[in-house]
Amino acid sequence: MSTPPQAPTRMSRRELLAMVGKAAGGAAMYQAMTALGFAAASPYSGPIRLEGAPRDVSILILGAGVAGLVAAYELRNAGYHVKVLEYNHRAGGRAWTIRGGDEYTELGGASQRCEFDRGLYVNPGPWRLPFHHYGILDYAMRLNVPLEPFMQVNYNAYLHSKKAFGGKPQRFRHVQSDYQGHVAELLGKAVNGHLLDASVTAEDQEKLLESLKQWGALDKDYRYVSGPASSDRRGFDVYPGGGLMPDPVPSQPLDMAELLHSGLWRQISAGNEYEHHSAIFQPVGGMDQIAQAIYRQVADLVQFDAKVIKIDQDSSGVKVVYTDAHDASAIHEARADWCLCTIPLSILSQIEVNVQAAMHAAIQAVPYEASVKIGLQFRRRFWEQDERIFGGITYTDLPIQMVSYPSTGYGSSGKGVMLGAYIWGPNAYEFTAMSPADRVRTALRFGSQIHPQYDKEFETGIAVGWHRVPWTNGCFGLWTDEARSRHYRNLCQIDGRIALAGEHASQIPAWQEGAVLSALDAITRMHAQIKASV
Repeated sequence: MSTPPQAPTRMSRRELLAMVGKAAGGAAMYQAMTALGFAAASPYSGPIRLEGAPRDVSILILGAGVAGLVAAYELRNAGYHVKVLEYNHRAGGRAWTIRGGDEYTELGGASQRCEFDRGLYVNPGPWRLPFHHYGILDYAMRLNVPLEPFMQVNYNAYLHSKKAFGGKPQRFRHVQSDYQGHVAELLGKAVNGHLLDASVTAEDQEKLLESLKQWGALDKDYRYVSGPASSDRRGFDVYPGGGLMPDPVPSQPLDMAELLHSGLWRQISAGNEYEHHSAIFQPVGGMDQIAQAIYRQVADLVQFDAKVIKIDQDSSGVKVVYTDAHDASAIHEARADWCLCTIPLSILSQIEVNVQAAMHAAIQAVPYEASVKIGLQFRRRFWEQDERIFGGITYTDLPIQMVSYPSTGYGSSGKGVMLGAYIWGPNAYEFTAMSPADRVRTALRFGSQIHPQYDKEFETGIAVGWHRVPWTNGCFGLWTDEARSRHYRNLCQIDGRIALAGEHASQIPAWQEGAVLSALDAITRMHAQIKASV
Protein backbone atom coordinates (compact mmCIF):
# COMPACT_ATOMS: atom_id res chain seq x y z
CA MET A 1 0.00 0.00 0.00
CA SER A 2 1.52 3.30 -1.06
CA THR A 3 1.66 6.33 1.21
CA PRO A 4 -0.60 9.13 -0.01
CA PRO A 5 1.25 12.31 -0.96
CA GLN A 6 1.27 14.97 1.71
CA ALA A 7 0.54 18.58 1.10
CA PRO A 8 3.75 20.57 0.83
CA THR A 9 4.80 22.25 4.02
CA ARG A 10 5.03 25.98 3.55
CA MET A 11 8.57 27.22 4.05
CA SER A 12 9.39 30.85 4.65
CA ARG A 13 11.95 32.68 2.58
CA ARG A 14 14.13 32.98 5.67
CA GLU A 15 13.98 29.24 6.29
CA LEU A 16 14.87 28.45 2.71
CA LEU A 17 17.81 30.83 2.61
CA ALA A 18 18.92 29.50 6.00
CA MET A 19 18.99 26.00 4.47
CA VAL A 20 21.18 27.25 1.67
CA GLY A 21 23.42 29.01 4.17
CA LYS A 22 23.68 25.90 6.29
CA ALA A 23 24.62 23.81 3.27
CA ALA A 24 27.32 26.40 2.60
CA GLY A 25 28.34 26.44 6.23
CA GLY A 26 27.91 30.18 6.32
CA ALA A 27 25.87 32.82 8.08
CA ALA A 28 23.09 30.49 9.14
CA MET A 29 25.47 28.48 11.30
CA TYR A 30 26.80 31.67 12.88
CA GLN A 31 23.30 32.93 13.61
CA ALA A 32 22.30 29.63 15.18
CA MET A 33 25.42 29.55 17.34
CA THR A 34 24.84 33.12 18.45
CA ALA A 35 21.25 32.33 19.39
CA LEU A 36 22.48 29.43 21.51
CA GLY A 37 25.08 31.59 23.21
CA PHE A 38 28.05 29.72 21.74
CA ALA A 39 29.34 32.40 19.40
CA ALA A 40 28.85 35.64 21.26
CA ALA A 41 31.81 37.98 21.21
CA SER A 42 33.79 38.53 24.38
CA PRO A 43 32.12 41.13 26.64
CA TYR A 44 35.52 42.64 27.44
CA SER A 45 35.21 46.41 27.11
CA GLY A 46 38.68 47.61 28.06
CA PRO A 47 41.00 47.79 31.06
CA ILE A 48 39.25 47.60 34.40
CA ARG A 49 39.52 50.39 36.97
CA LEU A 50 39.84 49.29 40.58
CA GLU A 51 39.75 52.66 42.28
CA GLY A 52 39.88 53.45 45.97
CA ALA A 53 41.64 50.32 47.19
CA PRO A 54 42.10 50.47 50.97
CA ARG A 55 45.67 50.68 52.18
CA ASP A 56 47.54 47.62 53.48
CA VAL A 57 45.07 45.00 52.21
CA SER A 58 46.79 41.80 51.09
CA ILE A 59 45.58 39.33 48.48
CA LEU A 60 47.10 35.90 47.93
CA ILE A 61 46.79 34.46 44.41
CA LEU A 62 47.15 30.73 43.86
CA GLY A 63 48.43 29.90 40.41
CA ALA A 64 50.44 31.93 37.89
CA GLY A 65 48.55 30.92 34.80
CA VAL A 66 46.82 33.52 32.65
CA ALA A 67 44.04 34.14 35.20
CA GLY A 68 46.46 34.49 38.12
CA LEU A 69 48.86 36.73 36.22
CA VAL A 70 46.09 39.03 35.01
CA ALA A 71 44.72 39.29 38.56
CA ALA A 72 48.16 39.99 40.04
CA TYR A 73 48.85 42.69 37.45
CA GLU A 74 45.56 44.50 37.97
CA LEU A 75 45.44 44.16 41.76
CA ARG A 76 48.94 45.50 42.28
CA ASN A 77 48.23 48.38 39.91
CA ALA A 78 45.21 49.14 42.10
CA GLY A 79 47.40 49.34 45.19
CA TYR A 80 46.91 45.94 46.86
CA HIS A 81 49.70 43.90 48.41
CA VAL A 82 49.88 40.78 46.24
CA LYS A 83 51.69 37.46 46.48
CA VAL A 84 51.40 34.62 43.95
CA LEU A 85 52.15 30.96 44.67
CA GLU A 86 52.83 28.80 41.59
CA TYR A 87 53.44 25.05 41.49
CA ASN A 88 55.66 25.11 38.38
CA HIS A 89 59.04 26.70 37.93
CA ARG A 90 57.63 28.94 35.23
CA ALA A 91 54.62 31.19 34.74
CA GLY A 92 51.85 30.78 32.17
CA GLY A 93 50.08 27.58 33.17
CA ARG A 94 48.52 25.99 30.10
CA ALA A 95 49.75 28.90 27.95
CA TRP A 96 52.85 26.79 27.47
CA THR A 97 55.38 26.63 24.66
CA ILE A 98 57.95 23.83 24.42
CA ARG A 99 61.28 24.65 22.78
CA GLY A 100 64.59 22.89 22.29
CA GLY A 101 66.27 22.15 25.62
CA ASP A 102 63.03 22.15 27.64
CA GLU A 103 62.46 19.16 29.89
CA TYR A 104 59.12 17.85 31.08
CA THR A 105 58.19 14.97 33.41
CA GLU A 106 54.63 13.72 33.41
CA LEU A 107 52.66 11.71 35.96
CA GLY A 108 54.10 8.23 36.07
CA GLY A 109 57.65 9.53 35.82
CA ALA A 110 58.18 9.53 32.04
CA SER A 111 60.51 12.39 31.14
CA GLN A 112 61.08 14.08 27.81
CA ARG A 113 63.71 16.50 26.65
CA CYS A 114 62.77 18.57 23.64
CA GLU A 115 65.43 18.38 20.92
CA PHE A 116 63.93 20.91 18.51
CA ASP A 117 66.34 23.20 16.72
CA ARG A 118 66.69 26.79 17.87
CA GLY A 119 63.66 28.92 17.00
CA LEU A 120 61.29 25.97 16.59
CA TYR A 121 58.56 25.14 19.07
CA VAL A 122 55.18 23.54 19.70
CA ASN A 123 52.28 24.85 21.79
CA PRO A 124 50.85 21.87 23.71
CA GLY A 125 48.08 24.07 25.13
CA PRO A 126 46.33 27.04 23.52
CA TRP A 127 47.59 27.88 20.03
CA ARG A 128 45.11 30.39 18.56
CA LEU A 129 43.71 33.83 19.40
CA PRO A 130 40.35 34.52 17.72
CA PHE A 131 39.79 38.12 16.69
CA HIS A 132 36.85 38.53 19.07
CA HIS A 133 38.77 37.49 22.20
CA TYR A 134 39.26 41.13 23.03
CA GLY A 135 40.62 40.65 26.54
CA ILE A 136 43.66 38.49 25.85
CA LEU A 137 44.37 40.47 22.68
CA ASP A 138 44.24 43.71 24.65
CA TYR A 139 46.90 42.48 27.07
CA ALA A 140 49.07 41.48 24.10
CA MET A 141 48.71 44.93 22.59
CA ARG A 142 49.16 46.85 25.85
CA LEU A 143 52.32 44.90 26.64
CA ASN A 144 53.72 45.08 23.09
CA VAL A 145 53.58 41.38 22.29
CA PRO A 146 53.86 41.06 18.49
CA LEU A 147 51.20 38.96 16.81
CA GLU A 148 51.08 37.21 13.45
CA PRO A 149 48.26 35.50 11.52
CA PHE A 150 47.31 31.94 12.40
CA MET A 151 46.12 29.98 9.38
CA GLN A 152 43.02 28.05 10.47
CA VAL A 153 41.65 27.06 7.07
CA ASN A 154 43.94 26.33 4.15
CA TYR A 155 41.99 25.16 1.13
CA ASN A 156 45.10 23.47 -0.18
CA ALA A 157 45.44 21.28 2.92
CA TYR A 158 43.83 17.86 3.04
CA LEU A 159 40.71 16.10 4.20
CA HIS A 160 41.42 12.43 4.70
CA SER A 161 39.56 9.23 5.45
CA LYS A 162 41.14 5.81 5.45
CA LYS A 163 37.82 4.46 4.10
CA ALA A 164 37.30 6.89 1.20
CA PHE A 165 38.96 7.42 -2.17
CA GLY A 166 41.27 4.48 -1.59
CA GLY A 167 42.72 6.18 1.48
CA LYS A 168 44.14 8.99 -0.67
CA PRO A 169 43.92 12.45 0.93
CA GLN A 170 41.72 14.94 -0.91
CA ARG A 171 42.40 18.65 -1.11
CA PHE A 172 40.11 20.70 1.11
CA ARG A 173 39.22 22.87 -1.91
CA HIS A 174 38.14 19.83 -3.92
CA VAL A 175 35.80 18.59 -1.23
CA GLN A 176 34.33 21.99 -0.43
CA SER A 177 33.89 23.10 -4.04
CA ASP A 178 32.38 19.80 -5.13
CA TYR A 179 30.04 19.53 -2.16
CA GLN A 180 28.78 23.06 -2.73
CA GLY A 181 28.50 22.48 -6.44
CA HIS A 182 26.51 19.28 -6.14
CA VAL A 183 24.18 20.79 -3.53
CA ALA A 184 23.69 23.89 -5.68
CA GLU A 185 22.81 21.75 -8.69
CA LEU A 186 20.24 19.78 -6.67
CA LEU A 187 18.63 22.96 -5.38
CA GLY A 188 18.64 24.38 -8.89
CA LYS A 189 16.78 21.33 -10.14
CA ALA A 190 14.25 21.73 -7.35
CA VAL A 191 13.63 25.35 -8.35
CA ASN A 192 13.44 24.63 -12.08
CA GLY A 193 11.16 21.69 -11.39
CA HIS A 194 8.73 24.02 -9.60
CA LEU A 195 9.10 22.05 -6.36
CA LEU A 196 9.47 25.25 -4.36
CA ASP A 197 6.63 27.24 -5.90
CA ALA A 198 4.62 27.08 -2.69
CA SER A 199 7.51 28.51 -0.68
CA VAL A 200 9.28 31.01 -2.91
CA THR A 201 7.85 33.64 -5.22
CA ALA A 202 8.72 33.60 -8.90
CA GLU A 203 10.87 36.70 -8.47
CA ASP A 204 12.76 35.12 -5.57
CA GLN A 205 13.23 31.92 -7.55
CA GLU A 206 15.09 33.86 -10.23
CA LYS A 207 17.33 35.44 -7.61
CA LEU A 208 17.84 32.10 -5.92
CA LEU A 209 18.86 30.44 -9.19
CA GLU A 210 21.34 33.19 -9.92
CA SER A 211 22.82 32.92 -6.42
CA LEU A 212 23.09 29.12 -6.72
CA LYS A 213 24.87 29.48 -10.04
CA GLN A 214 27.44 31.80 -8.55
CA TRP A 215 27.79 30.03 -5.19
CA GLY A 216 28.04 26.54 -6.66
CA ALA A 217 30.04 27.40 -9.81
CA LEU A 218 27.29 25.98 -12.05
CA ASP A 219 27.29 26.22 -15.85
CA LYS A 220 24.64 27.98 -17.92
CA ASP A 221 22.32 24.97 -17.54
CA TYR A 222 22.77 24.99 -13.75
CA ARG A 223 24.94 21.87 -13.77
CA TYR A 224 28.06 21.29 -11.71
CA VAL A 225 30.42 19.74 -14.22
CA SER A 226 34.05 19.83 -15.26
CA GLY A 227 34.77 23.17 -16.87
CA PRO A 228 36.16 26.66 -16.32
CA ALA A 229 33.57 27.60 -13.66
CA SER A 230 34.18 24.60 -11.39
CA SER A 231 37.95 24.64 -11.99
CA ASP A 232 38.16 28.27 -10.94
CA ARG A 233 37.08 26.94 -7.51
CA ARG A 234 38.72 23.54 -7.22
CA GLY A 235 41.75 24.10 -9.44
CA PHE A 236 42.79 22.92 -12.91
CA ASP A 237 44.54 19.75 -14.02
CA VAL A 238 46.69 22.02 -16.21
CA TYR A 239 46.71 25.61 -15.02
CA PRO A 240 46.58 28.62 -17.36
CA GLY A 241 50.10 29.63 -18.31
CA GLY A 242 51.91 32.11 -20.50
CA GLY A 243 53.22 32.23 -24.05
CA LEU A 244 53.07 28.87 -25.77
CA MET A 245 52.55 26.85 -22.62
CA PRO A 246 49.86 24.14 -22.84
CA ASP A 247 46.25 25.23 -22.83
CA PRO A 248 44.47 24.95 -19.47
CA VAL A 249 42.75 21.65 -18.73
CA PRO A 250 39.77 21.72 -16.30
CA SER A 251 39.75 19.28 -13.40
CA GLN A 252 37.14 16.58 -12.83
CA PRO A 253 34.84 16.97 -9.80
CA LEU A 254 34.54 14.15 -7.32
CA ASP A 255 31.55 11.87 -7.75
CA MET A 256 28.68 13.07 -5.57
CA ALA A 257 27.77 9.64 -4.18
CA GLU A 258 31.35 8.84 -3.26
CA LEU A 259 31.79 12.28 -1.76
CA LEU A 260 28.68 11.91 0.40
CA HIS A 261 29.69 8.44 1.59
CA SER A 262 33.23 9.61 2.37
CA GLY A 263 32.06 11.84 5.20
CA LEU A 264 34.78 14.37 4.33
CA TRP A 265 32.15 17.09 4.09
CA ARG A 266 31.92 17.05 7.89
CA GLN A 267 35.02 19.25 8.13
CA ILE A 268 34.39 21.85 5.43
CA SER A 269 32.51 24.13 7.82
CA ALA A 270 35.50 24.36 10.19
CA GLY A 271 36.35 27.87 9.11
CA ASN A 272 32.77 29.05 9.56
CA GLU A 273 32.73 28.53 13.32
CA TYR A 274 32.87 31.92 14.98
CA GLU A 275 36.06 31.14 16.89
CA HIS A 276 37.76 30.29 13.60
CA HIS A 277 36.73 33.28 11.50
CA SER A 278 39.59 35.32 10.12
CA ALA A 279 41.46 36.96 11.56
CA ILE A 280 43.03 34.52 13.98
CA PHE A 281 46.37 35.30 15.58
CA GLN A 282 49.29 33.77 17.39
CA PRO A 283 52.06 35.50 19.33
CA VAL A 284 55.34 35.61 17.45
CA GLY A 285 57.64 32.99 18.96
CA GLY A 286 55.08 30.91 20.86
CA MET A 287 51.81 31.16 22.75
CA ASP A 288 53.55 31.68 26.09
CA GLN A 289 54.69 35.14 25.01
CA ILE A 290 51.59 36.95 26.30
CA ALA A 291 51.71 35.23 29.68
CA GLN A 292 55.43 35.93 29.90
CA ALA A 293 54.86 39.59 29.11
CA ILE A 294 52.38 39.86 31.99
CA TYR A 295 54.71 37.87 34.24
CA ARG A 296 57.52 40.33 33.64
CA GLN A 297 55.30 43.03 35.12
CA VAL A 298 54.75 41.05 38.35
CA ALA A 299 57.80 38.77 38.54
CA ASP A 300 58.74 40.01 41.99
CA LEU A 301 55.36 38.85 43.33
CA VAL A 302 55.58 35.24 42.12
CA GLN A 303 57.00 32.36 44.12
CA PHE A 304 57.63 29.24 42.04
CA ASP A 305 57.78 25.58 43.13
CA ALA A 306 55.00 26.11 45.70
CA LYS A 307 52.62 23.16 45.94
CA VAL A 308 49.43 24.14 47.78
CA ILE A 309 48.15 21.42 50.12
CA LYS A 310 45.58 23.28 52.25
CA ILE A 311 43.48 26.45 51.99
CA ASP A 312 41.88 27.74 55.19
CA GLN A 313 39.99 30.89 56.10
CA ASP A 314 38.24 32.60 58.98
CA SER A 315 36.58 35.94 59.48
CA SER A 316 39.92 37.76 59.60
CA GLY A 317 41.81 36.29 56.68
CA VAL A 318 43.14 33.33 54.71
CA LYS A 319 45.94 30.86 55.46
CA VAL A 320 47.46 28.66 52.74
CA VAL A 321 49.75 25.75 53.56
CA TYR A 322 52.18 24.74 50.84
CA THR A 323 55.29 22.65 50.35
CA ASP A 324 58.27 22.89 48.07
CA ALA A 325 57.24 21.09 44.88
CA HIS A 326 60.50 19.14 44.98
CA ASP A 327 60.67 18.58 48.76
CA ALA A 328 57.40 17.67 50.44
CA SER A 329 59.01 17.87 53.87
CA ALA A 330 59.51 21.63 53.56
CA ILE A 331 56.15 23.00 54.76
CA HIS A 332 55.34 26.69 54.64
CA GLU A 333 52.41 29.00 55.32
CA ALA A 334 51.24 32.12 53.55
CA ARG A 335 48.66 34.46 55.05
CA ALA A 336 46.62 37.25 53.48
CA ASP A 337 43.39 39.14 53.96
CA TRP A 338 41.85 37.64 50.82
CA CYS A 339 42.58 34.83 48.36
CA LEU A 340 42.00 34.36 44.64
CA CYS A 341 42.45 30.70 43.71
CA THR A 342 43.06 29.91 40.03
CA ILE A 343 44.13 26.29 40.56
CA PRO A 344 42.36 23.99 38.05
CA LEU A 345 39.41 22.18 39.60
CA SER A 346 40.99 18.83 38.73
CA ILE A 347 43.74 19.69 41.24
CA LEU A 348 41.74 21.85 43.64
CA SER A 349 39.31 18.97 44.18
CA GLN A 350 42.22 17.05 45.77
CA ILE A 351 43.15 19.86 48.17
CA GLU A 352 41.59 20.54 51.56
CA VAL A 353 39.68 23.80 51.09
CA ASN A 354 37.65 25.52 53.79
CA VAL A 355 34.63 26.73 51.83
CA GLN A 356 30.88 26.27 52.14
CA ALA A 357 29.21 23.07 50.94
CA ALA A 358 27.85 24.70 47.76
CA MET A 359 31.26 25.77 46.51
CA HIS A 360 32.81 22.50 47.60
CA ALA A 361 30.21 20.58 45.57
CA ALA A 362 30.88 22.81 42.57
CA ILE A 363 34.62 22.15 42.79
CA GLN A 364 33.96 18.42 42.76
CA ALA A 365 31.40 18.54 39.94
CA VAL A 366 33.58 19.30 36.91
CA PRO A 367 35.70 16.60 35.23
CA TYR A 368 38.51 17.56 32.86
CA GLU A 369 38.70 16.72 29.17
CA ALA A 370 41.46 14.52 27.76
CA SER A 371 43.62 15.80 24.93
CA VAL A 372 46.98 14.99 23.36
CA LYS A 373 49.26 17.13 21.22
CA ILE A 374 52.36 15.85 19.46
CA GLY A 375 55.03 18.06 17.92
CA LEU A 376 57.19 16.60 15.16
CA GLN A 377 60.37 18.16 13.76
CA PHE A 378 61.29 17.40 10.15
CA ARG A 379 64.55 18.13 8.39
CA ARG A 380 62.74 20.07 5.66
CA ARG A 381 59.32 21.71 5.20
CA PHE A 382 58.11 19.12 2.70
CA TRP A 383 54.47 20.17 3.14
CA GLU A 384 55.39 23.50 1.55
CA GLN A 385 58.04 22.33 -0.90
CA ASP A 386 56.26 19.22 -2.19
CA GLU A 387 52.57 19.91 -1.61
CA ARG A 388 52.27 23.72 -1.48
CA ILE A 389 50.54 23.69 1.91
CA PHE A 390 51.39 26.89 3.76
CA GLY A 391 49.78 26.77 7.20
CA GLY A 392 46.33 25.45 7.98
CA ILE A 393 45.00 22.11 9.14
CA THR A 394 44.51 18.69 7.59
CA TYR A 395 41.65 16.68 9.09
CA THR A 396 41.55 12.88 9.15
CA ASP A 397 39.51 10.04 10.63
CA LEU A 398 42.75 8.41 11.75
CA PRO A 399 43.28 8.50 15.54
CA ILE A 400 45.64 11.51 15.22
CA GLN A 401 42.50 13.47 14.10
CA MET A 402 44.27 16.53 12.72
CA VAL A 403 47.64 17.77 11.53
CA SER A 404 48.53 21.48 11.66
CA TYR A 405 51.23 23.13 9.59
CA PRO A 406 53.22 26.03 11.10
CA SER A 407 51.84 29.49 10.43
CA THR A 408 55.28 31.03 10.50
CA GLY A 409 58.58 30.71 8.65
CA TYR A 410 56.87 30.28 5.30
CA GLY A 411 59.21 29.34 2.49
CA SER A 412 62.29 28.91 4.67
CA SER A 413 64.77 26.31 3.50
CA GLY A 414 65.45 24.95 6.98
CA LYS A 415 63.67 22.59 9.30
CA GLY A 416 60.13 22.87 10.59
CA VAL A 417 57.88 21.61 13.36
CA MET A 418 54.46 20.31 12.51
CA LEU A 419 51.69 19.60 15.00
CA GLY A 420 51.52 15.93 14.12
CA ALA A 421 48.40 15.16 16.17
CA TYR A 422 45.72 17.01 18.09
CA ILE A 423 43.59 14.33 19.71
CA TRP A 424 40.35 14.37 21.71
CA GLY A 425 37.93 11.83 23.17
CA PRO A 426 38.61 8.07 23.35
CA ASN A 427 41.66 8.34 21.11
CA ALA A 428 43.19 10.82 23.58
CA TYR A 429 42.85 8.34 26.44
CA GLU A 430 44.44 5.64 24.31
CA PHE A 431 47.39 7.85 23.37
CA THR A 432 47.79 9.11 26.94
CA ALA A 433 48.17 5.51 28.11
CA MET A 434 51.19 5.09 25.80
CA SER A 435 54.73 6.12 26.65
CA PRO A 436 55.73 9.46 25.11
CA ALA A 437 58.02 7.70 22.64
CA ASP A 438 55.20 5.39 21.55
CA ARG A 439 52.87 8.37 21.09
CA VAL A 440 55.38 9.91 18.71
CA ARG A 441 55.94 6.65 16.85
CA THR A 442 52.21 6.07 16.51
CA ALA A 443 51.64 9.61 15.24
CA LEU A 444 54.35 9.02 12.63
CA ARG A 445 52.78 5.75 11.55
CA PHE A 446 49.36 7.30 11.04
CA GLY A 447 50.64 10.56 9.60
CA SER A 448 52.63 8.76 6.93
CA GLN A 449 49.30 7.67 5.41
CA ILE A 450 48.74 11.34 4.62
CA HIS A 451 52.34 12.44 4.05
CA PRO A 452 54.60 9.60 2.85
CA GLN A 453 57.59 11.90 3.43
CA TYR A 454 57.33 11.34 7.21
CA ASP A 455 59.61 8.32 7.35
CA LYS A 456 62.45 9.96 5.44
CA GLU A 457 62.22 13.47 6.88
CA PHE A 458 61.42 12.95 10.60
CA GLU A 459 64.05 13.92 13.16
CA THR A 460 62.56 14.28 16.65
CA GLY A 461 59.27 14.76 18.49
CA ILE A 462 57.60 15.45 21.81
CA ALA A 463 54.14 14.41 23.06
CA VAL A 464 51.96 15.86 25.82
CA GLY A 465 48.99 13.89 27.15
CA TRP A 466 47.09 16.36 29.29
CA HIS A 467 45.68 13.82 31.74
CA ARG A 468 49.29 13.13 32.74
CA VAL A 469 50.24 16.78 33.21
CA PRO A 470 50.86 16.99 37.00
CA TRP A 471 49.52 20.50 37.47
CA THR A 472 46.18 20.08 35.62
CA ASN A 473 45.37 16.36 35.26
CA GLY A 474 43.44 17.25 32.11
CA CYS A 475 43.01 19.83 29.41
CA PHE A 476 40.08 22.00 30.54
CA GLY A 477 36.95 21.93 32.68
CA LEU A 478 34.30 19.88 30.92
CA TRP A 479 31.00 21.36 32.06
CA THR A 480 27.73 19.66 31.18
CA ASP A 481 24.56 21.73 30.87
CA GLU A 482 23.21 20.08 34.02
CA ALA A 483 26.37 20.70 36.04
CA ARG A 484 26.58 24.31 34.91
CA SER A 485 22.94 24.85 35.85
CA ARG A 486 23.45 23.39 39.33
CA HIS A 487 26.96 24.52 40.23
CA TYR A 488 28.32 27.33 38.08
CA ARG A 489 27.04 30.29 40.10
CA ASN A 490 28.10 28.62 43.35
CA LEU A 491 31.58 28.15 41.90
CA CYS A 492 31.87 31.80 40.93
CA GLN A 493 30.44 33.38 44.08
CA ILE A 494 32.93 34.72 46.61
CA ASP A 495 32.94 32.36 49.59
CA GLY A 496 33.93 34.32 52.68
CA ARG A 497 37.36 35.60 51.69
CA ILE A 498 38.03 33.14 48.88
CA ALA A 499 37.16 33.54 45.19
CA LEU A 500 37.92 31.23 42.26
CA ALA A 501 38.95 32.17 38.73
CA GLY A 502 40.19 30.46 35.58
CA GLU A 503 38.77 29.12 32.34
CA HIS A 504 36.72 26.70 34.44
CA ALA A 505 34.95 29.68 36.05
CA SER A 506 33.88 31.15 32.72
CA GLN A 507 31.37 30.68 29.94
CA ILE A 508 34.28 30.30 27.49
CA PRO A 509 35.94 27.09 28.69
CA ALA A 510 39.27 25.99 27.22
CA TRP A 511 40.11 29.49 25.93
CA GLN A 512 42.51 32.00 27.48
CA GLU A 513 39.79 34.61 27.07
CA GLY A 514 37.70 32.70 29.59
CA ALA A 515 40.57 32.87 32.08
CA VAL A 516 41.02 36.62 31.52
CA LEU A 517 37.32 37.44 31.87
CA SER A 518 36.93 35.21 34.91
CA ALA A 519 39.87 36.85 36.69
CA LEU A 520 38.67 40.38 35.93
CA ASP A 521 35.15 39.59 37.10
CA ALA A 522 36.33 37.94 40.33
CA ILE A 523 38.72 40.71 41.35
CA THR A 524 36.18 43.41 40.49
CA ARG A 525 33.65 41.81 42.85
CA MET A 526 36.33 41.17 45.46
CA HIS A 527 37.45 44.79 45.26
CA ALA A 528 33.85 45.93 45.83
CA GLN A 529 33.51 43.68 48.89
CA ILE A 530 36.83 44.87 50.31
CA LYS A 531 35.83 48.52 49.96
CA ALA A 532 32.45 47.80 51.54
CA SER A 533 34.05 46.02 54.50
CA VAL A 534 36.32 48.85 55.65
